[in-house]
Amino acid sequence: MTTLARLRRLDCCALSDALDSLGLKGAVTGLRQESGSGRIAGRAITVKVGVGSPPPGPPRHLGTAAIEAGGPDNIIVIEQRSGIEAGCWGGLLTLGAKARGIGGVVADGPVRDIDEARAHGFAIFTHRMTCLTARGRVVELGTNVPVTIGDVSVHADDYVVADNSGVIVIRADDVQRVVEAAERIVTREAAMARAIGPTKPISAVLGGDYEHMLDGEKA
Repeated sequence: MTTLARLRRLDCCALSDALDSLGLKGAVTGLRQESGSGRIAGRAITVKVGVGSPPPGPPRHLGTAAIEAGGPDNIIVIEQRSGIEAGCWGGLLTLGAKARGIGGVVADGPVRDIDEARAHGFAIFTHRMTCLTARGRVVELGTNVPVTIGDVSVHADDYVVADNSGVIVIRADDVQRVVEAAERIVTREAAMARAIGPTKPISAVLGGDYEHMLDGEKA
């Protein structure tokens, strides 16, 4: 099974616990799933949006380079933390990304045309919506450059998982051990879930073994 296939089976809480157990950073909260349904996972294509001059070359709308570079194994991750009220993603971009099979968008910044994304079932995670266009307000400053969402840096080809509990970013060099740790955590919690019943107090299940469950991962 591929790394992405394994990640798609793991929720963000298990992955967050795995990051904690390994002393790694990568959990982002506050970016809600505003369209689409279910968990998404893929390799990051990053887009930085803000005030300034776009890269040299023929004019092109923000996000289009990321879409053209992407496919079913990709998630587009956008930083628009300029302080300018302007969308960093919109309806036509959603159509273009859906046509390429891109898994979804994670945006730290305002998104517009969210009703269109909902109608198309395209997954977008963000903290805010707007009706204001990017045109004349912000520009794309770069594709596949380092960006920040929450307090986590994201680089091109990082692994990204998002669900209704949060967003997880994992560096490629760390992904194998994070996935393995998360899978062990899921197995242990499944055993605890089976043990909870009318004849066994929950305090007996969620006792010392649960409280110190992550300690062994740090060894």
